Amino acid sequence: MTQPDAAGALAGLRVLDLSGPLGNYCGKLFAELGADVVLVEPSGGTALRHQPPFAGDRPGPERSLPYLYNNTSKRSLRLDLDHPEGQQVLRELAAGADLVIETDSPGRMAARGLGHEQLSEDNPRLVTTSITPFGQTGPYAHHEASDLVCLAMGGLLYLGGYVDGPPVQAGQQQAYAAGNLFGAVASMLALTAAEATGQGQHVDVSVQESVVMGLENAAQFQDLEGRVRRRTGGRQWRAGAGVFPCADGYVYLLAGGIGGNRFWPNLVAWLDSEAVPRVDEFRGEQWGEREFVEAEENRDLFAEIFLPFAASRTKAELYRDAQKWRVPLCPVSKPSDILESAQLRHRDYFVSVEGPDGGAAVMPGAPYALSETPWRLKGRAPRLGEHTVEVLHELGCSAERVAELRTAGVI
Repeated sequence: MTQPDAAGALAGLRVLDLSGPLGNYCGKLFAELGADVVLVEPSGGTALRHQPPFAGDRPGPERSLPYLYNNTSKRSLRLDLDHPEGQQVLRELAAGADLVIETDSPGRMAARGLGHEQLSEDNPRLVTTSITPFGQTGPYAHHEASDLVCLAMGGLLYLGGYVDGPPVQAGQQQAYAAGNLFGAVASMLALTAAEATGQGQHVDVSVQESVVMGLENAAQFQDLEGRVRRRTGGRQWRAGAGVFPCADGYVYLLAGGIGGNRFWPNLVAWLDSEAVPRVDEFRGEQWGEREFVEAEENRDLFAEIFLPFAASRTKAELYRDAQKWRVPLCPVSKPSDILESAQLRHRDYFVSVEGPDGGAAVMPGAPYALSETPWRLKGRAPRLGEHTVEVLHELGCSAERVAELRTAGVI
């Protein structure tokens, strides 16, 4: 059995995280698989430190919940990259690093003398990953964009929301999350190539393009059928399929329409066993036809019969009985349900780390388990500049040089 202190899969990798919301989670993924990740922050700290919500609703650079989650297991170096001495320190750090993650606008790092080509002069194996809203090239490359703008420009915003309402943004910066995830995957591929060939490269990640990857079959609907996929939130889109209210919340049912009609007889048998009124109206081959189950009058008929049945039962009761009858149905979990999930507890998914007030803070762990090189939470998110002296000493800086950098306002 693997011991808890076994080395992580990426032990030995050195990562410099110069990013903010577009890249901090990418860096976290490397840190908790064993890499030594140094969060290089300006004097005011990475931008995520100032993003609400804050612990106890009290703003502060050590109290941002997004910061505290996305930067666990890292060390913090406060460094002014607009100062020539700060730029020199970063060049020295990059000479011994494997990966640099940065999210400045295209050309900003190169203007400081810290672009990939410049840094790789002293370290040909270096991989530099740039995560920006629209990538390094193209007419929008220098445009700034929030998560909402990236969702909109990537097309995913159009699909979110209610049928008769405007588009609705998904919560928790899902566009930025996609950019972080694709950034981590692309970085790992480039690091693997660098290990094999000795040659690093520049990884250019576009958040807009990352969002487009989440459009599922929307493009194919337009290409093959000339149909524009539309928002379906808040409305049953096929008889026997969709989100339905029950006694203590909602359940999702897929027993009708494409992919679900083979379960329709199971649903009818279940409802029949419960003596649901008018269940005989669900019998007949027409309930397996797409046009029939998509017709408004048949969707309404299904709701008239199924909703009173569901309203008298809890999510847990419906889920239990649906499994018995082999009907695809699942509860729609609230955050409190997730924290109490027996499945997630069994897999030790949630982890605790020191919070800003000294108590334990609970947060998600990793959605994967490596048997020999496990994921590990190495510690809380660092305080601003907490490891500055430690990192500089590892770089070979004398106490005198550290003092000079501090006097000059570089650190």
